[in-house]
Amino acid sequence: MYNPRVTIHSISALADRLRANIQTVIVGKNDVIDLALVALLCEGHALFEDVPGIGKTTLAKAIARSLNCVFKRIQFTPDLLPSDVTGISFFNQRQQEFEFRPGPIFSNVLLADEINRATPRTQSALLEAMQERQVTVDGQTMPLSRPFLVLATQNPIELEGTFPLPEAQVDRFLIRISMGYPTVEEEHQILARFERSDPLDKLSSVADIAELTGLQAVTRTVRVERSVADYLVTICRSTRNAQGAQLGVSPRGTMALYRAAQAYAAIHGRDYVLPDDVKVLASPVLSHRIVLDGQSRLRGRKAEDILRDVVERTPVPVDRI
Repeated sequence: MYNPRVTIHSISALADRLRANIQTVIVGKNDVIDLALVALLCEGHALFEDVPGIGKTTLAKAIARSLNCVFKRIQFTPDLLPSDVTGISFFNQRQQEFEFRPGPIFSNVLLADEINRATPRTQSALLEAMQERQVTVDGQTMPLSRPFLVLATQNPIELEGTFPLPEAQVDRFLIRISMGYPTVEEEHQILARFERSDPLDKLSSVADIAELTGLQAVTRTVRVERSVADYLVTICRSTRNAQGAQLGVSPRGTMALYRAAQAYAAIHGRDYVLPDDVKVLASPVLSHRIVLDGQSRLRGRKAEDILRDVVERTPVPVDRI
């Protein structure tokens, strides 16, 4: 007989193992790690917007090694070509036939470092892979291995020589994460932890791909009561006519928040979603999907400000979950 609590417990147990393993390398940042785990369980993609040197690459490597999966890194630059991402077909003179050499996109965890430094043509090479989990080269379509997770980074401060991501590509990211600077105590812990060696070199796997993919489907069984679903939909729809927003959250964003809330509940050992789960995830899942109008940009408002106002004005369901 199917017992949802047994499978949900398996998800929370996996999350606990991954979190503890990653925290041997990453100091603090429990909320950031939880958001990354949500992206993993939803097989979504994460966009890290933060200044350099705060551990984005280290976090991506720690996730990959914890799962014992294939990790690749691409340093995006203006001269990067789409074939540098997807791979190329070349003529093998020895075999007298064309042969495909796969690019770094054929991996499980792909770190797209400083993605906004590449031209739009190269950025678009990721679109099909992120949405369809496949790559088309020279008319031949090849599926990507599962899971496939893109962790992209961009520096929100330095904009010279960059190409802002179009709304269509930003919308492909399930979640946007800002790690932020560590506290004083955390920075002392970082110094002590990395004093003699890099703990990432000794990091071992605590799960495998088969276990992860098996539990990804289980997250969809997490219960979302109608009152909570109404609350979630109301927040998303309210962004479309919110003051200061030129473009609100798309239905893809509504679905992303729904699935992320299911995964967030599961990693905390619950087979049901709470309104508080929706509140916690609203900003990281929805804010990058809101396009500000000209007046808001001139006044220095952020999408997070508009979303905060929307969440505060939306009545919270009080029905028993």
